[in-house]
Amino acid sequence: MKHLKLKMSALAVLALAGCVENPVISDARADYRDMSRPELAVDMRVEGDNTGAAREFPVNGNAKHYRAYVQATPNERYRLRVTNNSGERIGVVIAVDGRNIISGKQSNLRNDERMYILEPYASGTYEGWRSGQNQTNRFFFTQASNAYATAWGDTSAMGVIAMAAYPEKPRLPPPPVMHGNRMEAAPAAAPMMRPAPGTGYGESTWSPSHSVDFEPVGNPMEKLFLKYEWRETLCEKRVLPECRAVQPRPGNNRFWPENGGYAPPPPRH
Repeated sequence: MKHLKLKMSALAVLALAGCVENPVISDARADYRDMSRPELAVDMRVEGDNTGAAREFPVNGNAKHYRAYVQATPNERYRLRVTNNSGERIGVVIAVDGRNIISGKQSNLRNDERMYILEPYASGTYEGWRSGQNQTNRFFFTQASNAYATAWGDTSAMGVIAMAAYPEKPRLPPPPVMHGNRMEAAPAAAPMMRPAPGTGYGESTWSPSHSVDFEPVGNPMEKLFLKYEWRETLCEKRVLPECRAVQPRPGNNRFWPENGGYAPPPPRH
């Protein structure tokens, strides 16, 4: 380990020495690079009531820790369609703006949070915040100031739809139930049915559900993060292909200057 550190230090000195005589200038700003969406064992898509599947732009191709931008449409009601492409029974913890969509509590995507259960090769559609056993309140894209998470004073994960997928721990056969001199297997549990943007707490809709027994493993098999932004923001970030030829507007972030990367003269110089 010490040898590695010494070697790296020597390289750093050589690089600095070279910069004195022949400086090399690089442009730190780069456009978004198009890439293929990986095949996911448990997939999640954002679907608008009127606009259909939201435009999605992958940031990486890691099927175990997938990240992408998603285009949001103001005031659009939307749903999350989750598909289990695996042959295992899966529990999914889903958080919108950092809040668990079943309990409404702040989420860390842990295996002890409330989750939806998907049978092998099954799909589930989740339209809103679960406000009762048979009721949800619709998701809709709104200003961050009007978001459900903001109402709880939590803006720590605003604009992100996140999911962690947990396989089920192997289950032992249920113990036999004695009925007189006969032995019968216990019935199996039934599967469960069913400025910046934020997600609001919309109108109530009928959404029946019931509880099942499910013990997840300790670590998720996959995590997925979708960062939704208004079209204008995706343009400024050079994510949308049709906007990459347009020069970005000056921003107000002190760590992201838009002055071409060079030091301007001081004020009143």
